[in-house]
Amino acid sequence: MPPTSARPLRADAERTVRAILDAAERVLSEHPHATLEQIAEAAGVARTTVHRRFANREDLVRSMAVAAWRRIAAAVDAARPLTAPPLVALHQATANVIEIKYGASYALDRVDSTDPEVAELQAAVFANCDAVLARARADGFITADADPTWVRRVYLALINETVHGNAELDGSADPDALAGRVIDTLLSGVGTGRRQ
Repeated sequence: MPPTSARPLRADAERTVRAILDAAERVLSEHPHATLEQIAEAAGVARTTVHRRFANREDLVRSMAVAAWRRIAAAVDAARPLTAPPLVALHQATANVIEIKYGASYALDRVDSTDPEVAELQAAVFANCDAVLARARADGFITADADPTWVRRVYLALINETVHGNAELDGSADPDALAGRVIDTLLSGVGTGRRQ
């Protein structure tokens, strides 16, 4: 995952970038004002390595957000939103996204939605979300008169609340159980009550 360019990285360079991004998420989640030097130490790399890969702190945080959105896009695609039964796809995508959001909450909370790369990734994710919700609606799981944009906004808000709003939940919580809770809440609010 190249941080700021489209040029592919060698496997070892890609591992180094991944280690820096992972360490940055951990360190900045606990210490939001941590320096690049502290992040380098946590990643087990030299300070110069971080500075060579990322122009500054903002570039690092942007790269973290882009990497997180790439993982979300891939995870939603892996749920097969266009081909799997809609509730299966919805559940799998939800569980996948919850798991990623727990591990990337610092970056995702600071994402710049106007960044062209982030905006493109978000648009692809939201298009898949709209597609699977439309399929669920066509199959009678969501009422025909429910506004599709509102349904998506409620669905995404439920995911965000699951990750951020519940102090008793942490990253060790079961993503499948949490996804079930999100889907049950969504379908109870805008659904017909039909589950089979």
